[in-house]
Amino acid sequence: MRLTKFTDLALRSVMRLAVARDGDDPLTTREVADVMGVPYTHMAKAVTRLQHLGVVEARRGRGGGLALTGAGRQASVGWLVRELEGDGEVVACEDDPPCPLRAACRLRRALRDAQEAFYAALDPLTVADLVASPTGPVLIGLTARPSG
Repeated sequence: MRLTKFTDLALRSVMRLAVARDGDDPLTTREVADVMGVPYTHMAKAVTRLQHLGVVEARRGRGGGLALTGAGRQASVGWLVRELEGDGEVVACEDDPPCPLRAACRLRRALRDAQEAFYAALDPLTVADLVASPTGPVLIGLTARPSG
């Protein structure tokens, strides 16, 4: 199974926020976008979705920025991926035109089971687990990529 770019971006941003040190200035959406080498608009959409899920808190104004919530730090990666990916199926049996095999196809069910097994394998992992060494130090050391 392959994650959407949106889910990948959201997970990487959560991981970066998970290693932010207390006392440091909070990272802004633009700073996280620059460090991850992605357009600001894409990061802003991911941050908005993460806010709605209660994983990230964003404060505006002076001293504002992004912070991972306690719930975000302890969130199951499986839960987070399910929420970000949505309820979509691995195959598009009902597209236009619909698949002629959809009434008697066993592949759709097998792929749905495989998708759930993929998520279930991620369920025991938390965001905090993802940033354990050696990943955390690498995330802390990331700097904005030069433009151009």
